[in-house]
Amino acid sequence: MTKEISNRQAYFHYHIENKYVAGIVLLGTEVKSIREGKVSFNDAFCLFDKKELWLRGMYIAEYSHGTVNNHIAVHDRKLLLSKRELQRLQAALREKGLAIVPLKVFFNEKSLVKVEIGVGRGKKLHDKRETLKQKDTDREIKRYLK
Repeated sequence: MTKEISNRQAYFHYHIENKYVAGIVLLGTEVKSIREGKVSFNDAFCLFDKKELWLRGMYIAEYSHGTVNNHIAVHDRKLLLSKRELQRLQAALREKGLAIVPLKVFFNEKSLVKVEIGVGRGKKLHDKRETLKQKDTDREIKRYLK
């Protein structure tokens, strides 16, 4: 089972320059909700706090069969990266206009939840229009090839 939930809006709003795969600290009911695919990336972003990288704003629905030990749907979750990767990300954030955004959540071969994050530069309005035009032309080409 390779369930993968991706953040398509991130590619629309950002030019992704680098990608990293990070572990994430989760509770048991959060993992079960992710297996069901109940994750939303709306307003999700990454930030540094005391040399640790945190994922803020990612919505993981409460587990349907959870008891009183169920998790809170939106809270800060710690991302697990090596020290060298964290230093690279901090250096990238110092550069103007860069942000760290979550790109997808998936299970690796050991059934551990991983988050792919990307360092991206925000797109201007004309870049977004160009992306939409490209998407439309690709759709037209596929329609004619069928």
